[in-house]
Amino acid sequence: MAQSAGSRSRSKTPRGVLQVDWAFFGELCRVLALKVFREYDPEVVIGIAKAGVIPGAVVASILQRDFASIAITPGGAVIAGPPRLVTGKRVLIVDETCESGSTMKLVLAAVRDQKPAEVKTAVSFRTGAYKPDFFALENENFIILPWDLEVIVNGEIVVRPDYREQLKEGPPR
Repeated sequence: MAQSAGSRSRSKTPRGVLQVDWAFFGELCRVLALKVFREYDPEVVIGIAKAGVIPGAVVASILQRDFASIAITPGGAVIAGPPRLVTGKRVLIVDETCESGSTMKLVLAAVRDQKPAEVKTAVSFRTGAYKPDFFALENENFIILPWDLEVIVNGEIVVRPDYREQLKEGPPR
């Protein structure tokens, strides 16, 4: 499963906090879709669950392409694989971030098992050494995504407890 911003491991210490609001997220998706459109014509967009499904679905909508998802366990097992509709098609795999590339490589292997015509990768944020084919923004900050900021704890919607410290360290950028 694509890890959320709060749980992903980092090879180096983030410089600050980038709190993404919905408007900025929308702009990132438009930038990513435009970059893809200029160089590649996917027939199917696959979003990596959980966090990659959201930018994947938005990019697919902007490109007017079919959308599907794939889910990976934290241990690296595919629990909901790519649909057979990728066979013989040009595929774009989308995730929210990409640090080491381990999740992306796992998904690439699962998609390639379905024999697509071609497959490329895209992320909203390139955060590490792995270089996807497309990314909207390169960033070394700790990223807080709008759909990931709040959770339900004891029946109340609250800021994620593991984000509170990050948000105290300084104003969101």
